[in-house]
Amino acid sequence: MQYRKLGRTGVEVSTQTLGAMMFGAVGNPDHEESVRIVHRALDAGINFIDTADMYSTGESEEIVGRALRGRRDDVVLATKFFFPLGEERNSRGGSRRYIVRAVEDSLRRLGTDRIDLYQMHRREWDTDLEETLDALTDLVRQGKVLYVGSSSFPADWIVEAQWAAERRGGVRFVCEQPQYSIFARSIEESMLPAARRHGMGVIPWSPLAGGWLTGKYRRGEQAPEGARFAPSDNPVWRGRTVDADPSASARYDAVERLGKIAEQAGLSLTHLALGFVAEHPAITSTIIGPKTMAQLEDLLAAADVRLDAAILDAIDEVVPPGTDMAGINHRTGNPSLETGHRRRS
Repeated sequence: MQYRKLGRTGVEVSTQTLGAMMFGAVGNPDHEESVRIVHRALDAGINFIDTADMYSTGESEEIVGRALRGRRDDVVLATKFFFPLGEERNSRGGSRRYIVRAVEDSLRRLGTDRIDLYQMHRREWDTDLEETLDALTDLVRQGKVLYVGSSSFPADWIVEAQWAAERRGGVRFVCEQPQYSIFARSIEESMLPAARRHGMGVIPWSPLAGGWLTGKYRRGEQAPEGARFAPSDNPVWRGRTVDADPSASARYDAVERLGKIAEQAGLSLTHLALGFVAEHPAITSTIIGPKTMAQLEDLLAAADVRLDAAILDAIDEVVPPGTDMAGINHRTGNPSLETGHRRRS
């Protein structure tokens, strides 16, 4: 395992981050196995864990907190706020009212006295960004949060947040968590350059494109049991199938081409995909999100994979730099793109 500074902070983090989205009801309901996965990741050299209050409605944070008993100081612990966790209309978003409540709930579930990196899970378009930053600045000054970051912010809001922090004399976002993979490359055009200009760390999610870049989805074959798009009773994934996606045909074609590139490089498709993300100079640490111990072991084996220029050039032929495969959703939540706000409506 290698380590890099998180942006311009003095904190060193592993180049793989253990993502905890699959711990709990949404993914693996076995708390004991999830705890073992955390311990194995730490023993392998991972010192960066990312979760969120909304993952399995707080269950993921509780599992992570349990796993870190006695090992809390060994870990850079990140979590996120924004999405609703209750029916009360103000139990969500980026308002000061919600943030001061959300952080206390996360601290309790995680069983800790501070959160190392507290991230805004999405941009809230109709709340003053300065209100959000002022509230986060207060949390840092109180010692409840050490650093703050964003997730899935478009480039213009990354810049706006930096300017707002400077204007207000408050804390700035030191890290951005975007979607990035061979299939989702549009952030190379403006978001990643903006993060580099402002000295931000970048910890991308979904480097395997929801499992597509493991090669588990094959044309004409049913998704394997346990896969995200396999038949399931889990209410989160029920009814979601691969072929229901109109972009599936293009993705099958891309996977076949990428599989040949991986074979020529002597790599699995999974390791090719993870190596691709890690090669970008803006990337600090890649979030891996295993559901099982076997998945973790495979992902850990990719920690030291390096891709040469010829391999990266071959990947560029499949998905050109700065572009996305059809069907990719960066989930910025921009209301200007909704039907009622578009001028032509």
